[in-house]
Amino acid sequence: VQLQASGGGLVQPGGSLRLSCAASGLTLENYAIGWFRQAPGKEREFVSAIGKSGVSWYYADSVKGRFTVSRDNAQNTVYLQMNSLKPEDTAIYYCAVAIYSMSNQPGTYDYWGPGTQVTVSS
Repeated sequence: VQLQASGGGLVQPGGSLRLSCAASGLTLENYAIGWFRQAPGKEREFVSAIGKSGVSWYYADSVKGRFTVSRDNAQNTVYLQMNSLKPEDTAIYYCAVAIYSMSNQPGTYDYWGPGTQVTVSS
């Protein structure tokens, strides 16, 4: 199983990015997918998650109303649309697969990919 998050980069405050989480060896639509981030010197924190069906999802309060998680099952990809980005969103972003259930706890996720760097700065 391999996961790969991509789409990070440098963006100005107020800008947007769309992150992608692609998988090989795994059909993502069968699993809950979580997004987490880790800033330098900080612990990994929950950002968003989407359930197996794609009709259940939730967000950390810090990103609610600005970020949107979605699935494209035909592409075996999960997306995180990030709008109105703030400097405090700067972090490495990771996607992860949960075999059993959607959660905001990193320990409940079974597969992780390498992250993608998001930097929000003017």
